[in-house]
Amino acid sequence: MKPDYSELIKKSIEAKKFSYSPYSNFSVGVALLTESNKVFTGTNVENASYSLSICAERVAFTKAISEGETKFRAVAISSSKDKYIYPCGACRQFMHEFGGDTDVIIVRSENDFKIIKLSELLPGAFDKNSLIN
Repeated sequence: MKPDYSELIKKSIEAKKFSYSPYSNFSVGVALLTESNKVFTGTNVENASYSLSICAERVAFTKAISEGETKFRAVAISSSKDKYIYPCGACRQFMHEFGGDTDVIIVRSENDFKIIKLSELLPGAFDKNSLIN
């Protein structure tokens, strides 16, 4: 039985309203569900110096981590495009640091979404085991 992520999906869609994306006009909203059932949201924040921009996924994860949460159940990701938008490589690696078993919900709308495991988005991930001799 699939978990009911309907509220998480709604929160990701709502988070898009706060996107600061004046250069790309590409807004992304994220809602992150922790193991303790707290939800943290994030949105992309662009900068005129493009390399200083930060993706919505990393905003939500950083907010959660800065408040002591490091175990996650699911992350819902929505965008302003009318198609499935997957997290960039940097975000996949960043999120994987905290567990490849996290459900990633790729959202087109409240009723149109896909659920996949983070480990499927980043097979062969570089992780702490990569650093052990």
